[in-house]
Amino acid sequence: MSSHSRLHLAIGASVAAFAIIAITVVAPPAPATAEEILAAYNDIHGQEVTVPPAAAVAAVTRDSYRIMPGIPQLAASGTNHDWAKIVLLSGGWPVTEENVTVLLRWMRQENGPDNWWNRNNPLNNGYGSGGGGGTGSYANLVIAAQMAAENLQRHPGYAAIIAGFAASSPTEVTEHAIWFSPWASGHYADGAHWHYSPVPVVKAPAGAWGL
Repeated sequence: MSSHSRLHLAIGASVAAFAIIAITVVAPPAPATAEEILAAYNDIHGQEVTVPPAAAVAAVTRDSYRIMPGIPQLAASGTNHDWAKIVLLSGGWPVTEENVTVLLRWMRQENGPDNWWNRNNPLNNGYGSGGGGGTGSYANLVIAAQMAAENLQRHPGYAAIIAGFAASSPTEVTEHAIWFSPWASGHYADGAHWHYSPVPVVKAPAGAWGL
């Protein structure tokens, strides 16, 4: 066999061998899924927590909350209790049972519960009502509440009253401040004329609210 023929046989054998190798190459594995990666991570880094059977359960204290209606909603409801709350909201004071109770008792001393909206001036406030002695009137009860709060805030003689409202003090503390303030010339007989029975809920006419 000539050298030229031997060269052709060698090249052919090499090509055949390469073809066999190429055919037997295995394809690379598919990439791992997210679930497989997470499972592998947990196998390596997973932790266990053992809780004793007699472990004490801690009590959790959660803050409570409530929704306070705004002035338009209170005016639409339209009762003496609502008006007392509007005074407190207008002054920026807490709307609490103590503060509302004081205002309702105060309103009763100025105008009876059955006609608490008299002249749209439940506390007989002279400030801004056109009646220096508290005989004036307001256009509506919302304005009356705002003027009552403003009068308490602007007059130094009422500082103890607004301090009582601001702190939501016990009723007797704020009432004592009212008696000895310049609001009423008779000072409610130094509290002797004050009444403590519950004040009934009485709704004023819609017209008194300007509705």
